[in-house]
Amino acid sequence: MTKVAVLGAAGQIGSPLSLLLKMSPLVSELSLYDIVHAPGVAIDLNHIDTPSKVSGFLPDNDGLKKALTGAGIVVIPAGIARKPGMTRDDLFKINAGVIRGLVTSIASTCPNAFVLIITNPVNSTLPIAVETLKKHGVYNAAKVFGVTTLDVIRASTFVSQALNLHDPKGLKIPVVGGHSGATILPLFSQSKPAVTLTHEQRDAVTYRVQFGGDEIVQAKAGAGSATTCMAYAGFRFVNSILKATSGEIGIIEETYLYLPGILGGKEIAAELGVDYFAVPVELGRTGAVKAYPIGSLSGYEAKLLKVAVQELKGNVSKGVQFATAL
Repeated sequence: MTKVAVLGAAGQIGSPLSLLLKMSPLVSELSLYDIVHAPGVAIDLNHIDTPSKVSGFLPDNDGLKKALTGAGIVVIPAGIARKPGMTRDDLFKINAGVIRGLVTSIASTCPNAFVLIITNPVNSTLPIAVETLKKHGVYNAAKVFGVTTLDVIRASTFVSQALNLHDPKGLKIPVVGGHSGATILPLFSQSKPAVTLTHEQRDAVTYRVQFGGDEIVQAKAGAGSATTCMAYAGFRFVNSILKATSGEIGIIEETYLYLPGILGGKEIAAELGVDYFAVPVELGRTGAVKAYPIGSLSGYEAKLLKVAVQELKGNVSKGVQFATAL
């Protein structure tokens, strides 16, 4: 049983994510933090008939420290969401500082906790989290992740829709790379079971996986971005960590992380030429226990990989520079 803290719990991702976590039998305590409304969200969730206790905190009276004390997992969806016309660079200017501040508090309050970054742009905010933890001498590569699970969920969902398949969960399609646009690389050639897409279907589904967030931003007409689906994806990843740390074996999830700190990751980073990349990662009691290579690619995927790596290098560099500037 684990205490989970959600930072940004009153937001459009944090609130449904907190609901899903309240429903999990593996969560013994849920701690919610936000700059507004977190105590109200907590009281609301406490009316649900599951055993976990929920507490809500605001910045006043050391609220962040209280929220983090004793946490085994910290999930961070805090920050602003993307609006129509807003680039991920625009997001970075605001959300980079949010992540640095929150992770600084994690470093001093619960340095051994798992840290899961949802706040976009993840390609840059995860390096900020890593460098911040390094600066405070508490970085553990096996416990710090960028959550890219939504890309995996989209791949199986969109392929199922394209092929009129009944159950998207019946497909396992690896998605590697980063977590924005062209850095996202779905590997349809490695689908289990195998799928056959026409070139037109392949191109269309690849685009939807890479730019599915834009689809939602436009449909919501400025009222939000990918929120409920991201909450579901975040819960799936948290649940995988909860199951792995409780002793369940064979749990593998694609996740964006600092490769050189993980068994097998240094070799992958050297081959790709970039230290941060989402790959299949085996989870265990201590966190990430092994990173797996991306495997053989089709010619189409190999071309997309080069584009993804080149773009990721700039994203990573931006995050590292921000975190190490002070």
